[in-house]
Amino acid sequence: MSQESESGKGTPALALPLGRLEGRQVFADLVRQAMVCAAREGWTHIVLSDADFADWPLGERVVVDALQAWAGRGRHIQFMARDFGPLRQLYPRLVQWRVTWSHLVQAHACTSLVGTELPSAIWSPGWTLERLDTLRCTLVASVDARRRLALKERLDTCWAMGSPSFPATTLGL
Repeated sequence: MSQESESGKGTPALALPLGRLEGRQVFADLVRQAMVCAAREGWTHIVLSDADFADWPLGERVVVDALQAWAGRGRHIQFMARDFGPLRQLYPRLVQWRVTWSHLVQAHACTSLVGTELPSAIWSPGWTLERLDTLRCTLVASVDARRRLALKERLDTCWAMGSPSFPATTLGL
């Protein structure tokens, strides 16, 4: 199945896997592929959501290079987590990228959410990935409009319950 790219050029979307998938390596590979696809297709808006991103490959050069290639005018990325501490400690490349591109990045800590209330997901206007079970790492990747809308509504609710976090700079006293 092909779909129009976000850039509007009518090129087929990168063949990101679709359907129900399972496994930590599969998840990590999909995160990498999604970021590369976002850069290539010029996704305008990305949401990355997870309790703490501890098992995401966000510090890898391929991911940060893809985000670097993606970053530009008209782009926007949102990060949501219960705790950004692990992200700061584990992914210094991503933290530096966030400093450089702070005008494209918003981040909210959703500390009041418990359990699976905060989705572990990637959302874009054309494709989504959601981990349904983080322990067993079962996930669903989809281009279905209803699934994208339902996930976006859940993410927006979480966003509204959160507060700004993960600043680009930390001022010391």
